Amino acid sequence: MTFKLAIVDDEEIVCRRLSQALLREGFEVEAFIMGRSFLERMVQQPFDIVFLDMRLPDLDGLDILSRIKALRSETEVIIITGHKSVETAVEAIRKGAYHYIAKPVNLAEIRLLAKGAQDKISMRLENLQLREALKGDSGLTSIIGNSSVIQDLFAMIRKVAPVDCNVLVQGASGTGKALVARAIHRLSPRMDRPFVAFNCGSFADELINSELFGYERGAFTGATATKVGLLESAAGGTVFLDEIGEMPLNMQVKLLHVIQERQIFHVGGTKPIDLDIRIIAATNKDLKHEVEQGAFREDLYFRLNVVTIALPQLSERREDIPLLIRHFIEKYSLAFHKQVTGMQPQALQILVNYSYPGNVRELENIVERAVALTESEEITAHDLPKDLQKLEFDTLEGAGLHSLEEMERRYIEKVLENTGYNKGLAAKILDVPRTTLWRKMKLFGLD
Repeated sequence: MTFKLAIVDDEEIVCRRLSQALLREGFEVEAFIMGRSFLERMVQQPFDIVFLDMRLPDLDGLDILSRIKALRSETEVIIITGHKSVETAVEAIRKGAYHYIAKPVNLAEIRLLAKGAQDKISMRLENLQLREALKGDSGLTSIIGNSSVIQDLFAMIRKVAPVDCNVLVQGASGTGKALVARAIHRLSPRMDRPFVAFNCGSFADELINSELFGYERGAFTGATATKVGLLESAAGGTVFLDEIGEMPLNMQVKLLHVIQERQIFHVGGTKPIDLDIRIIAATNKDLKHEVEQGAFREDLYFRLNVVTIALPQLSERREDIPLLIRHFIEKYSLAFHKQVTGMQPQALQILVNYSYPGNVRELENIVERAVALTESEEITAHDLPKDLQKLEFDTLEGAGLHSLEEMERRYIEKVLENTGYNKGLAAKILDVPRTTLWRKMKLFGLD
């Protein structure tokens, strides 16, 4: 890997000397005598390492440093100045500089600093690659599905997770909004920091205030000690605001201030507290409609809605239902210490055809109940709720009665169609060996 290095100094002779020295060390080098031209290039072609003069004709060095870090936080910056001062050095390091040296520059020291910055970047990349190799897509394992809409969802999560922006997750109740929020956090650079969830519809106004922002001792009756709020406790991590559409308007104003200023005040406090958090909000409402009705602040909506992820209803991805059923059977068999290994075709067909107004959460509840009640190794139609059994019988009466063999043929055909005739995946969904599936396909003329 060739590291891209920039030299930004208003003295052409310094640019020339440093360029020659660093080119010999194997770096790809560009030199700039003005801050603005460098920043324009930085936007087009990010640099790995930057040697930056503190005083340029057009821009202040510390201001350029801040812009570099905003554009690409992993870029290592070495400050060069002819006016060395402890205060400036401390400020430069605080803003993220890798090192700080004074003019006249020593070429040997420049080479050492460039190599040191290179080693730091290489180590960070190796650690990231190792973490990704160990982690894989572990952040997505809690979301079950192979359908095209779920694969699109996975792609969107992978795309947005590394980008430190606010995300709005929209979906009906039970579609898995919290799972998506946690997946984004686990695949983000904040994965090792806290994930704090808060349901905005579960608390009264005054409790939302104290729970989110914390309070000082004596702020109100019963405040016998200072309490850290949820936002502050998530320092460096992710805050998940579930059911954001239920947040009262007066609290929306305070949340908007947090997003804009990245600061909070304790209830009863006067000292601002800096925050470094990512916000993921979720709602089952149409927030755009809520804005039009005056129930949700437009400015907060645009702040939260940097990226929107819309979750599908379970009825829009029926091919995932057998996989979800298998997952929930395994989960609750373990929880209830039972040996339930699967579900009979008739019961599976009932659940595949059901509309699920409660989405995945409703399916999980149905399977949990069935595992708890069944007395056999396979869940039967009689283990399902009575209303679902009646739904199936009504369907059969309307369509005519069929033999078990015909029902089996129809179901195998449906699974094959939904999997694109992927026999391995179809066998997994049907919970049969591939050889059994192959024989059934031959028998029913589905090959």
